[in-house]
Amino acid sequence: MKMMRRAFFAAMLATTAVGCSTAAGRRQSATIQRTTVTVDNQALLDMTIYVFSGSQRIRLGTATGLGTTVMTLPNSVVFGASSLRFQADPIGGNRTPVSETISVSEGDDIQLRIPPG
Repeated sequence: MKMMRRAFFAAMLATTAVGCSTAAGRRQSATIQRTTVTVDNQALLDMTIYVFSGSQRIRLGTATGLGTTVMTLPNSVVFGASSLRFQADPIGGNRTPVSETISVSEGDDIQLRIPPG
């Protein structure tokens, strides 16, 4: 009888742990929204795009010259309403423009336009 109780308790504990982990996984995937930056690079040079969150600078990727590139912001940067700045560093150039501070929320699509010249 004692052995049967232990087996039952162990089975219930395993079932509970599996049930909690799948429910938590479903809740987490439902609440995380993809936040993107669409870069319209009208300049000839390719640009390395960075995002500033506070004093931290994070590289997002490269926006090709005369093209449009979509980049995803890391979830660690956007939580609630976040104030972010973006920097476009030209590859082979000497100017590095930085955007004004932009308020960004989860799920937003930010549009950045880099003018020619």
